Parts: sequence; C-alpha cells; structure tokens
Amino acid sequence: MPKGSKGKSQSMRPVTKRSPVWCRYKPEEVEAIIVKLGKEGHSTSSIGIILRDQHGIPLAKPIIGKSISQVLKDAGLTPSIPEDLERLLKKATQLYVHLEKNKGDLHNKRATQIIEAKIHRLARYYKRKGVLPPDWKFDVKAASLT
Repeated sequence: MPKGSKGKSQSMRPVTKRSPVWCRYKPEEVEAIIVKLGKEGHSTSSIGIILRDQHGIPLAKPIIGKSISQVLKDAGLTPSIPEDLERLLKKATQLYVHLEKNKGDLHNKRATQIIEAKIHRLARYYKRKGVLPPDWKFDVKAASLT
C-alpha cells in the first residue's frame, strides 16, 4: 500500500507526559469543556483541535488522566461507529456516487477498491476489539443513507 506522505517534516507531540506548568486549566474544567463540545456534536479529533487552538491545551490526557474518547464514553456521548471508519464510509459513498455518473473512470475505481480494503481492515479490527458488533458488514446502500 503506498504511503501518503514523504519525509519526516510533521508536527511533533510534546515530549513529556506531564501536564505543562503554563496550562491554567484544572482537570474538572477540561472535562466539562470536552463534554460540552461532545454534546454540540464535535468529533474527538475536532475536540482536540479546539482544545489546542482556542483554549491552549496541548494534550488533554496529561491533565485529566484520560483520553478525550474515554471522557466522552463516560458521559455516554460516543458515536455508534468510530470516527475513522465513519470518514472512510463517507469517502466511499462519495466515490460510488461519482462512479455511477462516470463509468469509465478507472483511476477512481481503483481508489474505491483501496478504500474498501481499508474499511474491511478497520472493521475487522473494531470487531475484534468489541467496538462494532460481530455481524456488522459494509454495504454501499446502507452507508449512503447515513
């Protein structure tokens, strides 16, 4: 499978696992912000970006002791399908709609095959971890309805 990026020029996470000394938020305040954003419908990755950009919190886990997804799980706000799988399903449905209109587009036909392989691989992982039910299957028509 081809790699999406080349080189090592990427953003780096903080080196230490301790809470930064300049962060003025208490664990209860950070949890309240996360729950509030979760109730507004934000995904876990967008909550992390909002915490970083608007509140100046580099990582929530060193402050709270739990990850953002664990906080949302404790509050009962977890989605039925994990975020990464949901984004792949959305991308696959968009490609299927495109292929219905453009039957000769062989490049995107190959792209759908690659995305389907990623979906099946992720689904197998989430079934093994118990996040998805064992009888869950990827269906284009069902995915297009969500």
